[in-house]
Parts: sequence; structure tokens; C-alpha cells
Amino acid sequence: MTRPLRIEYEGAVYHVTARGNAKAPIFDDDKDRLIFCKILSETKKKYNVIYHAYCLMGNHYHLVVETPEANLSKAMRNINGIYTQDYNRKHKRVGHVFQGRYKAVLIDREEYLLEVIRYINLNPVRAGLVKNPKEWEWSSFCGTAGIVSKVDFLDTDWILENFGRDKELAQKQYIEFVKAGIEGKSLVEKISHQNILGNDSFIQKISQYIEGKRDIKEISRNQRYVGRPNLEEIFDEKFRGKEKRNTLIKRAVVEYGYPQKEVARFLGKHYTSISKILNRGKG
Repeated sequence: MTRPLRIEYEGAVYHVTARGNAKAPIFDDDKDRLIFCKILSETKKKYNVIYHAYCLMGNHYHLVVETPEANLSKAMRNINGIYTQDYNRKHKRVGHVFQGRYKAVLIDREEYLLEVIRYINLNPVRAGLVKNPKEWEWSSFCGTAGIVSKVDFLDTDWILENFGRDKELAQKQYIEFVKAGIEGKSLVEKISHQNILGNDSFIQKISQYIEGKRDIKEISRNQRYVGRPNLEEIFDEKFRGKEKRNTLIKRAVVEYGYPQKEVARFLGKHYTSISKILNRGKG
């Protein structure tokens, strides 16, 4: 069974989500949410993480976490582990609170971070719980917008700097920016390689963190070959002759992990021809 690779490096930023086991609530009341916020604050101090945004729903939560020390796994183990203990103790129950592992999407800061933050703060609106994001108490929207005092663990500097040097004006522009995204599309379709939200240059940049991990069987083929050239680049117009073509076919399949059927489709050949080339070196 494959699983997404946790890509960790200094300064990485993630959209983290975790859901309740069997879709059950993870917050039964506001006291649970306060406990969770306390754990976020303690984790920030212990692991030196930065929270750019958060939203606590009923059966799941959203966080935007930056890791100056490349330690997302440790921080999240602390958050979910301690909360599970506290929740079970408080409600006199045992077992899992969260459904499997948390999901962490690596974000291209320059390209998508503001969009992700907006998406998170609009979650209660899209769920039909409120009409305006400022009506949802358990998100970072009001703290970032200056409507209320922000919680101690929230960092708003980077967000507001994107809207100007004057803090009050930046907060007003931030409010308009978030509201403008109410009718926007989900970012899910823009996620590539299972857990990366970024353009081609960002994907190429982080491919260095996959090196040395491509032989881990549990990691999907899609992730093991992050940053590989596309088929157009491999089979560029410069290649000529059957021998050169066969060499490139082997490179595409063996070195870069492209499925034989995908290579065959690209070259306009039957996939059995690709198999023969790989097995006997003839085409």
C-alpha cells in the first residue's frame, strides 16, 4: 500500500488537515477547541513552528504550518498525540480520535500560500455554517484582520506584508481578498504528485529532497519521480533513428518511471512494442 512521502526541509510550508475517525467529531464543544489551541501554542514553543492560518471545524481541522527546522512530523505527532490523550481523558473514552495519518500538502509560498490561507478561512462559509468568515470564532480570519486580538500562536506578519506596510490598510485589503474568494474553485485539482501545490519550477526545486528515497516501496511512483522531465522533453525533436528511440524509451521507463502504456500512447505505438524493446532491445 502506497503512502505520500513526507517532504521535509527547512522553511517548508504546509497545508495540514486531519479528520475524525470514521468521520466522527474531533471537537464536541468549545472547551475541546480551547484545549487544541493550547496544544498548538505549546507545540509552537517546543518545535519552533509558525502557524500562518488555522480553522477548527467539527470533524476536522486545517492548519498552515511553516517549519524553520524541517520537523513537521515531530510537531504533528505532538499535536495529534497529546490532543488524543486529552480528548479521551475528558470524554472518558479510548481509541483513535483521528482517521489515519494527517494529510500535509507542501505549498509553493510565492504562488499559492495566500490562496490556501483564503481557502481555509472560507471553509465555514462553504460548509454553510456562517455567511461571513468573521462569524466563525475558531479560525484565524478575525485575528489576522484585526477584528479581534489574535491568539498568541498565530503569526500574521507575512500575510499582511503582502498587502502593504500600513497595518490597518493591509488588514482591510486582506478582508476584501478573503471575501473575493467565496465563489472561487477548490485548490484540490491543482495539487500534483499527491501532496505538492506549486508550479513546475517549485516542483523541480524540491525534487532534491526526493533523491535517495525513490526505492522506498511504500511511496507511490507518482511521488518517487517528482521533478522528472516530461515525455516531450525526453523525446524531443532532436532524436533520430530506432536505436536512439529505444534508448530513450528505456530511459523513460527505467530511469524516470513512466508506465509503458503512457510511453506507448505518447509515441503512437502499441504497449506490447514497448515491452519488447525493454525485454529484447528490439523494436
